[in-house]
Amino acid sequence: MTTEGTETSRSVPETVQLTTVEVIDRLSRYEGPPQQFLAHLLAVQCQIGAASGGAILRSGPEGVVDILAAYPALSQSAPLPVWLAMAVESFTEILSANATIVKSLHSPEDLYGQPPSRHLIMVPLRSSAEVRTLSVFLVETRDVNIVVASRDRLELTASLLSLYEMRLMLQKRQMDLRRFRQAMETLAAVNEHEEFAGLAMSLCNEIASRWQCDRVSVGFLKGRYVKMRAMSHTENFSRKMKVVQDVEAAMEECVDQDIEVYFPASPEVTFISRAAGELSRQHGPLAVLSLPLRRGGKAVAVLTLERPADKQFTVEEVEALRLMADLVTPRLAALEEHDRWIGGRLVQDIRKLAAVAVGPKHTWIKLAVIVIAGILLFAFLVNGEYRVEAPFVLEPIEAQVVPAPFDGFIEKVNVLPGDTVEGGKTVLATLDTIELRLRLASAKAERLAYQKQAAAAAGEDKTAEAQIAMAQADRIAAQIDILQFQIDRAAITSPISGVVTLGDLKRQIGAPTKLGETLFEVAPLEALRADLSVTNDEVADVGVGQEGELATASYPDQRIAFVVERINPMSEVVEKENVFKVRVRLKSTPLWMRPGMEGLAKVDAGEHCYAWIWSRKAINWVRMKLWL
Repeated sequence: MTTEGTETSRSVPETVQLTTVEVIDRLSRYEGPPQQFLAHLLAVQCQIGAASGGAILRSGPEGVVDILAAYPALSQSAPLPVWLAMAVESFTEILSANATIVKSLHSPEDLYGQPPSRHLIMVPLRSSAEVRTLSVFLVETRDVNIVVASRDRLELTASLLSLYEMRLMLQKRQMDLRRFRQAMETLAAVNEHEEFAGLAMSLCNEIASRWQCDRVSVGFLKGRYVKMRAMSHTENFSRKMKVVQDVEAAMEECVDQDIEVYFPASPEVTFISRAAGELSRQHGPLAVLSLPLRRGGKAVAVLTLERPADKQFTVEEVEALRLMADLVTPRLAALEEHDRWIGGRLVQDIRKLAAVAVGPKHTWIKLAVIVIAGILLFAFLVNGEYRVEAPFVLEPIEAQVVPAPFDGFIEKVNVLPGDTVEGGKTVLATLDTIELRLRLASAKAERLAYQKQAAAAAGEDKTAEAQIAMAQADRIAAQIDILQFQIDRAAITSPISGVVTLGDLKRQIGAPTKLGETLFEVAPLEALRADLSVTNDEVADVGVGQEGELATASYPDQRIAFVVERINPMSEVVEKENVFKVRVRLKSTPLWMRPGMEGLAKVDAGEHCYAWIWSRKAINWVRMKLWL
């Protein structure tokens, strides 16, 4: 807990002979500083509310309670009165209740059952929309009616704080409007000039007139030094003059610190005013004020004001001048740049661009520009291999079709697509031969009957009948040979070794087959080729004999070299796009390659700069769209 501003006297000046209404009226029109107002408000409240003592408490940082004013005044060495200590302890509780609370205090002198003789009246004070201040009053009486009357009077006078705050806010707004009007009037007076010299001279004269200055100067930063460009009421001046050199030194002191510099200054200030003090002593004594004129957040010029030392610049004047400087600087700086000859402007622009290029600002933009420039140089100066990309499918160069040897039914299937078979040895499937064997047995019996018939006819010298019977036996023998041949072909094999590429018949066991129907297709693994599907707009870049590489989706890390062998002259429609089939010969065939594998192939189509490679498709598309 701290105390501040408790030097309030026991008597309130000019209130003893005044009525209560007059006292409140004078206090409602009080325009002094806030600390004095609180002291007077407390004294008046104690007088009106018949309180023997009072205090105004405020919630400070970190929960510390500050005593803003007290009546009667507190001694710095003496402890707090008991009633005030109790009020400090109850501060948070009273604020949370947000209502006036009357708390009775018993003293040791009170008899048992006797009403208390002391009462604390605690009234929350509203500051803006927040309650953080509390008025505490000690009323010594045993009469409850007097306590109630005191509470009502104290609540009525509590609104005087809000009136005082509103009056302070109104005064601040009026002061802001006055500063704004001064700045706008100055700006309107100097903006009539279209040339820099006239504008700078008018600005200095206008400021000297409105702020009662003996001399006003404006200087612009040139490299590391400030050069004076205009002085009030002086058309011609030389930089060799002592006063000009001293003013420029004060300007450089201001622009180096990039802050308002004034002299004389209090010891608490943090800026350096050595050059301003030297200017004041050499040509005065003077009150000196230098303000930096900023453009884009950077000081580009300085405005220096000088007037008699007994008329020091107030805070309100400095704020008004700062607002005026912010408004006039953009046009003043723009005219100063255009006032130079064309060569000077060109040098200045180049210097700005160079400063931006090598300066510490806009790092990411500069990095992006460097990266883009590097990419462009690389794209136009470095050549790369242009490759035509196209999907492909691996296909066998030779394929052996294994058909059904006769009409029948599938009895057994031994292989699936992808299985490796050996030519003439691996049985791919077996057809049902029960019907054939029955027909074969019937034919053999019939042949035997004809043979017996021929023998009987020969024994009876019936030559014709014997020849007919032998002919029938031969016919049946031919049928037996056919049936035996078909039975022998029921075990289907491939004439060549390779991989089964067609023939998933596991789910067709028992299904009928027709003579010549394709059951399996076998392709040798050592003879594979790839068929590329090249798009219509890139086929012109592909030629026979070109080389390239391909990679399958199953083994994307394996690159297989190839040579273009043939380009089909007719296009095909694949997935609603015209493509040309390009046949390529593989230079090597790994063991893991299988017919039907797919992937991506890249055909080397010559060297070009990367800009041509990256933009080729887009340029061709634009050419087609713009072609009339």
